[in-house]
Amino acid sequence: MTHTLETPKGVSPESSSWIKFAPATFVGLWATGFIGGKLGLPYAEPLTFLLIRFIAVLLILVPIAYFMKAPWPARRVDYAHTAVAGLLLHAGYLGGVFSAIHHGMSAGVVSLIVGLQPVLTAILAAVWFKDKVTRIQWIGLTLGFIGVALVVSGKSSLGNADIASYALALLALLSITFGTLYQKRFCPNLNLLSGTAIQFAACALLYLLLAPNLETMQVQWTGQFIFALSWLVIVLSIASIMLLYMLIRRGAATRVTSLFYMVPPATAVMAWLIFGESMTGWALIGMAICGLGVLLVVRQPKG
Repeated sequence: MTHTLETPKGVSPESSSWIKFAPATFVGLWATGFIGGKLGLPYAEPLTFLLIRFIAVLLILVPIAYFMKAPWPARRVDYAHTAVAGLLLHAGYLGGVFSAIHHGMSAGVVSLIVGLQPVLTAILAAVWFKDKVTRIQWIGLTLGFIGVALVVSGKSSLGNADIASYALALLALLSITFGTLYQKRFCPNLNLLSGTAIQFAACALLYLLLAPNLETMQVQWTGQFIFALSWLVIVLSIASIMLLYMLIRRGAATRVTSLFYMVPPATAVMAWLIFGESMTGWALIGMAICGLGVLLVVRQPKG
């Protein structure tokens, strides 16, 4: 069954012209997640870091949802579907990425593994939603992955990665892939405020069970940690997540997730500017290939 996506209630086609700039904005915001993680992880263990992040998001989102009178799900099953999507998109994905880095895997290698998402999403969407993936789009998906590999290979090493870190990176890949598809299938009318609040509440409850049993929960409240936490809460967990949900609702899953190909190149540029990490010629070529691949995937067919 193919799912069509309607313009959200209260948003006119004229006022939705911002969507043209939304993909580039999303890539830029999402790419800062690795930067924020690198800044904050030295001062807190991954699950503890994320638990604080989830709670902070709730402290902001719940009052906003209340004062804006955001509608909440009418059925228990809708709460359940929303919570499951959130556990996949946030708890599974973020927990996998942050924990893999904590276990010694470089952020570049993690981003390369997660960079498989567009191909995996395209395959599953074709089976689950009967989304049509054209030959040109398959070429674009392949070019995107090649570009990601070139970007990461020029700046990353395997570091002290062990089997656990690879398993955690794979968990992140599977979580965000299935989370994107699950939300598209079971939460097509998710309210951005109340729905996101439900999702982060589910993640916070899960991590309240996991963090005390798996970590020491010690935090060094340095200025760098507070800045990283604030950025991840406001920019990543609120602004970019809502933007991602809007994109999922307004476009086919394959086109939306192809944007993730541009995240490792964008992250590489940010790491070069902020941390002085090297930027090779192969990385620049890879960025161009990524851009071409995404262009082939997201372009609308003529006629």
